[in-house]
Amino acid sequence: MAQRKVPVDEILDTLHQLYPDAHCELNYTTPFELLIATILSAQCTDKRVNEITAPMFEKLNQPEHYLHLTQEEMEEHIKGLGLYKNKSKNILETCRILYEQYNSEVPQTHEELEALPGVGRKTANVVLSNAYGIPAIAVDTHVFRVGNRLGLAKSDNVDEVERQLMKRIPREKWSDAHHWLIWHGRRICSARNPQCGVCPLQSMCKHAIAEAKKAEKKTKAKTKAQA
Repeated sequence: MAQRKVPVDEILDTLHQLYPDAHCELNYTTPFELLIATILSAQCTDKRVNEITAPMFEKLNQPEHYLHLTQEEMEEHIKGLGLYKNKSKNILETCRILYEQYNSEVPQTHEELEALPGVGRKTANVVLSNAYGIPAIAVDTHVFRVGNRLGLAKSDNVDEVERQLMKRIPREKWSDAHHWLIWHGRRICSARNPQCGVCPLQSMCKHAIAEAKKAEKKTKAKTKAQA
């Protein structure tokens, strides 16, 4: 039996219609603030990060502002977040490198960004895409889940999911699609209880179609058993 072709263009058009104003939900005013906020966002919600960074960025909004902080002092600023001890260490070291090697500017390449402590592929993509307008698809938990469910990707590996999405989605839509998938994951396609019944993508979604078939099969079996 031939595999059903994934209607990529139709999925992207529908997501665009659903979330025309989709954007990064971390609050920032400079590439540096976005970098710090994204490092802090690991295993934390954007809402909680914004609550922490709002007062912090009033005083600490450039790499040189962090140079004389001890790790304990840094921890005091972000202790309401998960992994705050490790994040504090990484942020202080990243700020030192930015100040000493990049004149306090945030670099604009994957290689340079990923060499910074606490910065992985996802964080680099977020910074490049949102701060510098460089097309990228940052694969966080929402992009990973929704991309796989819709059939835009099929892999348990984050890097492979990114490669597949980049191959299937036109380059000029990478950054927008990244936000669309995140917003859809937060608003409808949640991890535990996706709202497939009200999702405009239901008829195109591999996960929803498979779940509907399972439910239909179960109903038929139950009806047969009761006959």
